Amino acid sequence: MSEDRPRAQAKISAAKAHLSRLVAMAEAGEEIVITRAGKSVARLGPTPRLPRTFLDTNVLVYCDDETEPVKQQRALEVLDEHTRSRTGVISLQVLQEYFVTASRKLGLDTGTARRKVEIFAMLNVAEPTVSDILAAIDLHMLHGFSYWDALVLRMAKQSGCRVILSEDMQHGRIVDGVEIVNPFL
Repeated sequence: MSEDRPRAQAKISAAKAHLSRLVAMAEAGEEIVITRAGKSVARLGPTPRLPRTFLDTNVLVYCDDETEPVKQQRALEVLDEHTRSRTGVISLQVLQEYFVTASRKLGLDTGTARRKVEIFAMLNVAEPTVSDILAAIDLHMLHGFSYWDALVLRMAKQSGCRVILSEDMQHGRIVDGVEIVNPFL
């Protein structure tokens, strides 16, 4: 337990009577220890929240890539986690790249690929502006990323993401406060 996090104790009889109040305290960041006869029997604590995370094209593509079952399973887990917690972000570029890759490389029927684009678009979708394009060009020139990766970085930053999940960029590198993480390692 973190030393800076508040902690409270409740006897099991009090916990039964005040469960909703104790859960609210846990949601507010407090750790609650429930005791019986002076011994700890249960803990309530804040649920760790996933950071707002940008999903690069390869994460979406692996969701459909049956030739890579381990990566496919991981991609589906990542997508599910970030869909449920509403922390997943993609961009128009990612949707476009997914469609092209899924229909050409994976051989997905274009109608199916289109429907998947509609489904993925239920995530938070970042839409670049001219200033985003210019900033991506600057990132490209400054850091040596491809223009397309630089645009992904820019859109992640602009949409408040702290993490980009990508197999194609430099794992562990932090650019403008956004960490690049390869979810398939």
